[in-house]
Amino acid sequence: MHRKPPVGLALENEDTTSIPIPSSLFKKLEQKIKGTSFVSVPSYVTFVLRETIAETEQQHKETFSKEEEEKVNDRLRALGYIE
Repeated sequence: MHRKPPVGLALENEDTTSIPIPSSLFKKLEQKIKGTSFVSVPSYVTFVLRETIAETEQQHKETFSKEEEEKVNDRLRALGYIE
């Protein structure tokens, strides 16, 4: 059986800082990562934050400006797809 390498080892080579979170949340996260490939709560939180930022950046790239949207609508209207 092929196992995934532990997630979080990349943190060892990066500069880090501390962000305070409620102890109750930390304990919930400890429970959540049990039995996963995450080696620590900080590695899990880093993963979640990176994924969230990547999704946000992707959504921002996919969003049309009002001007772009108007141009698309004008073109669709000219082609007879919309009225």
